[in-house]
Amino acid sequence: PLRVTAVCTGNICRSPIAEIVLRDAVERAGLGHAVVVDSAGIGGWHVGEGADPRSVAVLRRHGYDGSAHRVQQITARWFESDDAPDLLLAMDSTHARDLRRLAPEAEVVLMRAFDPALDADADDLDVPDPYYGSTRDFEDVLAMIEAATPGTITRIRELLA
Repeated sequence: PLRVTAVCTGNICRSPIAEIVLRDAVERAGLGHAVVVDSAGIGGWHVGEGADPRSVAVLRRHGYDGSAHRVQQITARWFESDDAPDLLLAMDSTHARDLRRLAPEAEVVLMRAFDPALDADADDLDVPDPYYGSTRDFEDVLAMIEAATPGTITRIRELLA
């Protein structure tokens, strides 16, 4: 199957939200049999833990279930196997830079580049880190990810073709 991995700093806020929302969209698009969606962090501080409770709460308020998420760290070993990610969705430009160093052959895209309301070449396509923010910041992250999800599904369909 095609593997799509959302990546943020610690895999507790942004990338779990992206993983859960995108997995739901993949299932609704009838592509669940052909696509594996997961997420990871650049850093390993929280490996094995669940998502930030605020991420889980915002997902729950919008009909998603993030309770089963477990943090993992993306490393070079991910790209040495047959199940390496085919598409890496970076939550911000620092993650994209780190991923391009880690896996120079991989397709790395800022997730918000798939938002049709935005210019894919805009200077700032970052999903801001809500960790030190309020509930509103987590809501904003969810909204940004949901806005980019249909375009991400379009890219997934292209990769599957």
